[in-house]
Amino acid sequence: MTTKMKRREFITVLGGAAAAWPLAARAQQAAMPVIGFLSSTSSGPYAPFVAAFLQGLKEVGFVDGQNLTIEYRWADGQYDRLPALAAELAHRQVAVIAVGGGGITALAAKSATSTIPIVFAFGSDPVKLGLVASLNRPGGNITGASNLAVALGQKRLELLRDLLPNVAAIGFLMNPGSPNAAFDLSDMQAAAHTLGRQLTILNASTEREIDTAFVALVQQRVAAFVIQPEPFLFSRRDQLVALASRHAIVARRASHVAAKTG
Repeated sequence: MTTKMKRREFITVLGGAAAAWPLAARAQQAAMPVIGFLSSTSSGPYAPFVAAFLQGLKEVGFVDGQNLTIEYRWADGQYDRLPALAAELAHRQVAVIAVGGGGITALAAKSATSTIPIVFAFGSDPVKLGLVASLNRPGGNITGASNLAVALGQKRLELLRDLLPNVAAIGFLMNPGSPNAAFDLSDMQAAAHTLGRQLTILNASTEREIDTAFVALVQQRVAAFVIQPEPFLFSRRDQLVALASRHAIVARRASHVAAKTG
């Protein structure tokens, strides 16, 4: 799935959030309805998805500043801020909360309210996270879409193996501060063992640490790596693509090959 496809998916899921809020909220004429937008990331890197969100709302007849208001809450990668930010939106009694930036954001929103509709779009398994009862019958006040990217660790390694069959070591770039770090690492280690490949672990939770990780990849002669499907790293996709191209390293993230040699 390309980045363009991800944006289209974001339009479909979060743009449809307008249809999810209660009819009573729509019927209120005294004030415009308010949408809460909660994300674990920063506004800058997430701008293309905000644009997709606004476009999706426009397609169903809602324009920010004209017939609705959007209140944004950004955690800027500080996950411990999410509960308070979600509580602010719940206290504001927004009509719906649209969440981005991983399952941890949706969990914070769910903990803040059991009545305000919540719409998510991410790569984690919402059932395993405890967000919904099942994929076909989510129940409660939360729904959305997931591409289940975290369950595709072995497939991503298989694709790299097919691209570079002679490569014995594959890097795994991960954010150690991610709530899913332990789970994702275990998944990738099991996949590497199954495929008979050595896994080189690289940690990065800041832009500078991403640069340092690439230096380590070059020094260790690792020709290919997989990127953890994680909000911070995904928001730095342009930096990752540029570095992978500069150093001629094949990179595979949750959805597609980010860069390739030659």
